[in-house]
Amino acid sequence: MTLPPPPFGSAGEHQLQQQLGTADRAARFYDQQVRPHLTPEMRDFIGRQAMVFLATADSHGECDASFRAGPPGFVHVIDDHTLAYPEFRGNGVLASAGNMIENPHLGMLFVDFTHHHVGLHVNGVAHLYRDWDLRSIHPGLPTDIAPGRSPEMWVYLTIEEAYIHCSKYIPHLEPAPRPAGRDAARPKDSDYFTRPRTTHWPSIP
Repeated sequence: MTLPPPPFGSAGEHQLQQQLGTADRAARFYDQQVRPHLTPEMRDFIGRQAMVFLATADSHGECDASFRAGPPGFVHVIDDHTLAYPEFRGNGVLASAGNMIENPHLGMLFVDFTHHHVGLHVNGVAHLYRDWDLRSIHPGLPTDIAPGRSPEMWVYLTIEEAYIHCSKYIPHLEPAPRPAGRDAARPKDSDYFTRPRTTHWPSIP
């Protein structure tokens, strides 16, 4: 008798699980940890986070990793199956959003480096909305997320799976204020990797 495929995970990961003998362990993880929606605890966790890492790919499967940050709750949980976050004016490249146009699958990783040292993966299908269009559907979206800035668009995610990221190797980081005068002196770091360095490292004997 042929067993049905596991409800979560890709064909590639199931193939490797069979080859490496981890299928039973993976099945327990899928059963105990992976959910097709957000639990109340996951919703609360997202509401406390001030940053998220993004994974997207274009229609050819070429990948891009990015990062978004804002005040806690800038990623807004609409309900157990949906969330949304704002996209503000940036460098104009729109790499992540452009990938979503070609391939709407989006991976999000929230990591708490300072208190609980745990992560949360949220994967699903993304759609892009203009601010006024999404507010007409969901008038409860937060306002004044970033003072003086308005979202150019929102990323609206229909959640397919959510699961914990083990805390074992998540480092502990201490929040610190930005150095005084940094933003005024250099509003953008676009030339960080190309401008000459002033630091002199000691020579190795």
